[in-house]
Amino acid sequence: MASDTTSKVAHDKGAISNQQFTASIAYLLRETFEGSPEGQPSAYLDRGIGIFNTLDGLSADNASREFTGTTIAAQTEHAKFYLDRLCEFINGRTERVNWEDSWLIETVNDAEWDALRQTVRKSYENLLRCLASVDEWTEDRTGMAIGMVAHTAYHLGAIRQIAKSV
Repeated sequence: MASDTTSKVAHDKGAISNQQFTASIAYLLRETFEGSPEGQPSAYLDRGIGIFNTLDGLSADNASREFTGTTIAAQTEHAKFYLDRLCEFINGRTERVNWEDSWLIETVNDAEWDALRQTVRKSYENLLRCLASVDEWTEDRTGMAIGMVAHTAYHLGAIRQIAKSV
């Protein structure tokens, strides 16, 4: 029977480094928000399309139009709120969050739409710094990071679908 030390060494041989994990998560988040670079493979079917260039092509009026019970402005605010809270949780936040607060913005005027697009960019940039600062990817942090990719990819899809309809 192998000792605990031998088992751990054998198990760790296939492990990736913190840096590799962070780079992989950041890559997927960049594609979600910035789109894939021209001529590069993509994790998504729509190459080069991300949240930022989708939002930049929309007016405040279009971002405020309801489609199937939601708006692009609401989806954008929720995604931004989620990024901010998950970074807080990765950094040790334990207090509960009122997730309903993430859906308070439904309609925007031109100035509010510009501000929302700017704040989602800042939240995204802060998130990349947050991920890069993680010293140890615990099971909880790893789950949060993977969830963040899935959650924001979902909202990219929702925003793109609504944008096609407005």
